[in-house]
Amino acid sequence: MQRRNFFGTSLSAGFLQGTSEPQIDREYQSGGTGGVGYQMPITIERKTSGKPHQGKVLAAIQPHCDDIPIFAGGTVLKLIDEGYTGYLITLSNDSMAGAGPSIGDIVLKNEKDTVEVAKRLNCKESIFLNYPNHNMDAWPIVEIRARLIFLFRVLKVDTVLVYDPSSLYERNPDHAVGAKAVESAFWMASSEWDYPEHFRAGLTPHGPKDAYYFARGPQLVNRVVDIGGYIDGKVHANLANVTQGPAGNTGAKLKARLAAQGKRLAILGNDDETANRNYTKYFALSRDRVRAKQHGLRYAEVFHYVSRDENPIDEYISQNVLPLQRFQR
Repeated sequence: MQRRNFFGTSLSAGFLQGTSEPQIDREYQSGGTGGVGYQMPITIERKTSGKPHQGKVLAAIQPHCDDIPIFAGGTVLKLIDEGYTGYLITLSNDSMAGAGPSIGDIVLKNEKDTVEVAKRLNCKESIFLNYPNHNMDAWPIVEIRARLIFLFRVLKVDTVLVYDPSSLYERNPDHAVGAKAVESAFWMASSEWDYPEHFRAGLTPHGPKDAYYFARGPQLVNRVVDIGGYIDGKVHANLANVTQGPAGNTGAKLKARLAAQGKRLAILGNDDETANRNYTKYFALSRDRVRAKQHGLRYAEVFHYVSRDENPIDEYISQNVLPLQRFQR
């Protein structure tokens, strides 16, 4: 199976309507996804009105240009809509996937696609680390981690979205190595003892406080993000990946192939733009709809969500502290 043959081909007849329930609900589900036999609390994260995350920064980190758009594009759009400033960080040079006459041509086209994806996801900037595609496991993970720590400190990153470092059956070395580098940089960036030379340049210890981990295969899911209001924006972002993405001109090609046989699919519409858009929404991203149904949603992305442990003394102090003068005589 190719890396990007991730999606199913089922198409539902209708969609569940949205509800006026609270922004976050909890339920309990056995196994998450993929049949993992653990009981895990599931948090359903819905859109919050206003800008509750104003001033926060997220880093959407991907080894290849189609990873974030496929697995977390709706969540990135949601979080930025709620106030985050977003950065799209691509780890590899994307030289091994896509159509073109040469590797150099493919790299250039994928880079241009990624810049456009970042714009469509409303990210402030697209950053490239340019590690060799499909060969990141030959690169020292400590160097990747060091570069990520530098970026976390420079950009003041609060939240990361990246592949799950603990996902099962991940065959692509770029996915696994990139996720492991992010996992360790996540906490080390906050340490005053790691890379102190950064502080001579004016930086300060600063690391992400939470992470949304996604996976292609089975993982322990504890966060389901409702992206019903962002699915069309996610489709628009995925359509920017014309070189190697899951959609490209696939809908238009399918429409033309059926027309040559004297056939048509009504869902593909009457023009190529509609065909590409609807193919992406209803087929290439069908997993978002299938997974959403389990939780009474129209479209959803699933994650293993982690956050840095809060110091319990801080909460205790906030709830129990008394003014000093009360005890003075």
